[in-house]
Amino acid sequence: MEVTRQKLDGDFRIRQLKAQQLLRGDLEGKDLDEYVEEQVMLTRLEKAQAWARSNAIWPLGFGLACCGIEMITVFGSPRNDLARFGAEVVRFSPRQADLLILSGRVSIKMAPVIRRIYDQMLEPKWVISMGACASSAGMFNNYALVAGADKFLPIDIYVPGCPPRPEALIYGIIKLQEKITGDPSLGWRERYQAEGTEEEIA
Repeated sequence: MEVTRQKLDGDFRIRQLKAQQLLRGDLEGKDLDEYVEEQVMLTRLEKAQAWARSNAIWPLGFGLACCGIEMITVFGSPRNDLARFGAEVVRFSPRQADLLILSGRVSIKMAPVIRRIYDQMLEPKWVISMGACASSAGMFNNYALVAGADKFLPIDIYVPGCPPRPEALIYGIIKLQEKITGDPSLGWRERYQAEGTEEEIA
């Protein structure tokens, strides 16, 4: 390996000297105003909030069947690094998570449990339906399974496959991030003017 040294361009050197002057307190008046205008970025609060939400997704560690192994591969494998997208903080409590990934087939007995877990999550929250079984009962299309998780949960992103590759789930999470950034009025209650099941129980 050969190490070569290159001279820094003049623009970088000027910026470095201005930063040093600012730290020493030597920049004043017009020079200080120009330096601050160059360095400051302005945006709206909604955009900054949507950007922060999209880059701080906390998935729930919850696997239902064989797709759960692929989901674990996305979270814990060195080959598929979800930390680059800001979604690696897996939580095992619904009160700390904001993304529910339905990874596997959903039985009729399991559907109320999943709904209760979803209701315990704080707003705003999102759901990814991962794999053919969660989306449409897949190859296990029989009387014991719910044919599509959208029958009892609002689904934000569908990831197809049986099982989907880890890259497909990462792509689904990227699409969810784009959805969060593009629509600041999030939360399914505001979208559908709906109430959760926990409010109906009196």
